[in-house]
Amino acid sequence: MNRKTLVLPAVAGLLTPVLAACGGSDSGSKSSDAIVVGTTDRFTATSDAPAPLDPAYAYDVGTWNILRQTVQTLMTQPKGEGDPVPDAAESCSFTDSGSERYACKLRSDLKFADGDTVTASDVKYSIERALHIKADSGVSALLNNIDTVETQGDREVIFHLKTADATFPYKLSTPVAGIINPKDYEKGKLRDGFEVDGSGPYTFKADVKDNTIVSVTFDKNPSYKGYVKVENNEVVMRTYDDAAAMGTAIADGKIDVMTRTMSPSQIQKLDSGADANVDLVDMPGLEIRYLAFNTNAPTVKSKAVRQAMAQLIDRGEIVSKVYGTQAEPLYSLVPATLTGHSNSFFNKYGNPSNSKAKELLTKAGITTPVKLTLHYTTDHYGSATKQEFEILQKQLNNSGLFDVSLQGHPWSAFRPAEQKGQYDVYGMGWFPDFPDADNFLAPFLDKDNFLGSPYSNSTIQRTLIPESRRESDRLNAAKSLTEIQDTVAEDVPVLPLWQGKQYVAARDDITGVSYALNSSSTLQLWALGRGVSG
Repeated sequence: MNRKTLVLPAVAGLLTPVLAACGGSDSGSKSSDAIVVGTTDRFTATSDAPAPLDPAYAYDVGTWNILRQTVQTLMTQPKGEGDPVPDAAESCSFTDSGSERYACKLRSDLKFADGDTVTASDVKYSIERALHIKADSGVSALLNNIDTVETQGDREVIFHLKTADATFPYKLSTPVAGIINPKDYEKGKLRDGFEVDGSGPYTFKADVKDNTIVSVTFDKNPSYKGYVKVENNEVVMRTYDDAAAMGTAIADGKIDVMTRTMSPSQIQKLDSGADANVDLVDMPGLEIRYLAFNTNAPTVKSKAVRQAMAQLIDRGEIVSKVYGTQAEPLYSLVPATLTGHSNSFFNKYGNPSNSKAKELLTKAGITTPVKLTLHYTTDHYGSATKQEFEILQKQLNNSGLFDVSLQGHPWSAFRPAEQKGQYDVYGMGWFPDFPDADNFLAPFLDKDNFLGSPYSNSTIQRTLIPESRRESDRLNAAKSLTEIQDTVAEDVPVLPLWQGKQYVAARDDITGVSYALNSSSTLQLWALGRGVSG
């Protein structure tokens, strides 16, 4: 049987999956057979990034999906979406009217997988360690609004914030806020290599070759106490060089589940029912793709150059020729399904226009054609990235206003070079830390942004972001959020391209597949079970 299950948003910003029931009930079975999951994510330790799995460093969807299985957080994003709920905590809440004091009480008898007791001091240590290390990945910026962390006894933790932040419970659900054992993680130094220890649903063991993970074994942690119900005893994750190799593996029965990143052609093939033993589940996602600029680089330092690119790029052509129904054009950093979204780029630039782009460059005194290089990663966002950038190149060059070349790089080299400002223009994707408009704006525009971008706007940083965070009702934050998006469309430090759906493919005896990913692309391996083949 092959079936596509489409999960539609119930309301903007709240995405609720339905069951993709091909085999057995969604509760799954407690089979001792490991469920084998395939991925094209690459996990490599390099001289630039020797500690890819340290919670104080990791900041991409692949590494976070490992940490979310193993390192427990006070809060977690629930099955079926919605506001975050307590996980390591028994309860958490703001204790003042100004959303500046947030208190959590740990569950009783909480233990790390090795048997050590988890205490409030461990939580304090973990948070302060990430802030102290301040890794160049930029992940600690999620915690930057913490002023002090206070403990009361072994089970109570109180966070005193610098300014009001209604999104803080979400931030405590991210791996950078993961609770670690001080004996395993030094305070002032990242933990090199591929060891991970915590109190999460699974323990972790990696099979490594040439400083790269080949496979990972997640064994159910018998000491785990928290929100998650674990529906299996063991999950093995295997990495593949490309989507084609991963697709062959699921067709041959060597893996049970195929996750990111499948190619557009694979998705189309599975959707057509080509393999009767493999089911495809699609669901709304909050993944976005965009171009980022080093706004200090001579080629794109002039705002007019960036605006001209925004005026020329045809998002519809990119989507139709590369991704089809798997994506849609995006005219803001904030996805269309989230509260606070505004079509700011379309409002400013409208449809692609060579004459308008030429006028922008002429008024600014820019000599054409503008010569520049677009950089993209060859192995992080899927095989279709190259085709996408070839279309971007053609669109810009056909205008006669640009002379664009392309360079592709493996992620292990691409990310460090981007952070060091070595690329003038480069393509990136964003899988949100949590499903709120703030997380599509602040990480790119606030101080210590994760791109390492030199772009800075004091009104956004000092006024608009703090204003939006004061609103616990996110509808009331729309005015500030819209103003931020309009400023981005004017200055173009980043240029949004498209918003994508997300997909999981599984053999038809696997249950819980609809909950294997949430809208933030969080992999929830604990939801998978083995039932009866349909």
